[in-house]
Amino acid sequence: MDTASSLGFFVMVTIIKVVVVMLVLLTVIAYLTWLERKVVAHIQSRWGPYLTGPHGLLQPVADGLKFLFKEDIVPLEVDRLIYWLAPFLAFTLACLSIAVIPFGAHYQFHGHELFQLTDLNVGLLFVFAVTSLGVYSIALAGWSSNSKYPLLGGLRSSAQMISYEISLSLAVIGVLMISGTLSLRGIVEQQAGLWESGGLGILPHWNLFLQPVGFICYFTAAVAETNRVPFDLPEGETELVGGFHTEYSSFKFALFFLSEYANMITVSCLATLLFFGGWLGPVFGPGWLRLLLPVLWFFLKVFCFLFFYIWMRGTLPRFRYDQLMAFGWKFLLPLALLNILVTGLIMTWVG
Repeated sequence: MDTASSLGFFVMVTIIKVVVVMLVLLTVIAYLTWLERKVVAHIQSRWGPYLTGPHGLLQPVADGLKFLFKEDIVPLEVDRLIYWLAPFLAFTLACLSIAVIPFGAHYQFHGHELFQLTDLNVGLLFVFAVTSLGVYSIALAGWSSNSKYPLLGGLRSSAQMISYEISLSLAVIGVLMISGTLSLRGIVEQQAGLWESGGLGILPHWNLFLQPVGFICYFTAAVAETNRVPFDLPEGETELVGGFHTEYSSFKFALFFLSEYANMITVSCLATLLFFGGWLGPVFGPGWLRLLLPVLWFFLKVFCFLFFYIWMRGTLPRFRYDQLMAFGWKFLLPLALLNILVTGLIMTWVG
């Protein structure tokens, strides 16, 4: 195959993978909203969506059509360029992180990785770099709306994300010290096998057992980063109406809505890869089954995290804002630093 044909084949395979991943991502986001409404409804002894299709399964389709055809109201005094740019920036950054997430075992199709859009040797650093830019879309949305409630929501979100971004980054340092790589695929491969000493042969070699404090710090900070209960202060309905997206409607509001759920999926994928062995699990049967089972294990683990997100929304109260900031700076950050110190001391002692 000559250079031009090789390049054309690479572009074609990449486009197909991008389309498939985006279709799967958007479908998962749509039905994650349905799942959240059903689970929270059952927690509160309600039915949730049940009229649109069997068990309300067509409700996401109805909601999507409503967002597309709803009247788009734009306040007169907004900064129109930034007002329009903010939701598209939020959605683009939320989807960009998925590009380096590996969701299956290493398998190449004509030299191209099948279960990952692109394999970066600094994949974790790329995800953190992209997600840290997400605060700009929220800050710009709050400022460009030229309204007090969105501005307060944007300021709250900026302070919250900057505060918890530090703890989030420090929480995974222990995993990086153990695995010795920034590659997400390399971190998962380091967790292969079972514990062989101390009678723990039935336990998988997941980083969760080596870094329980790191996992707690990571997931707590990640929930705050995604503005979810109990850390959803930037959108606090009782205080700020709707926070930074108060003045948004129709399709632009839908983009913020999709971005939040895409960020939840990214956080859950990273937690699975860093602490729960990614796609590693029992593999058996014929070749096609051995190829698909790792993908199944990966999505099951991610689903557990997403369900936990929903369960927290249905059970936990919202923090006060001063409690939120104090918890991040006075408890979570010192705990993450202490975890790094203890990990380094143990590695030095054992090594």
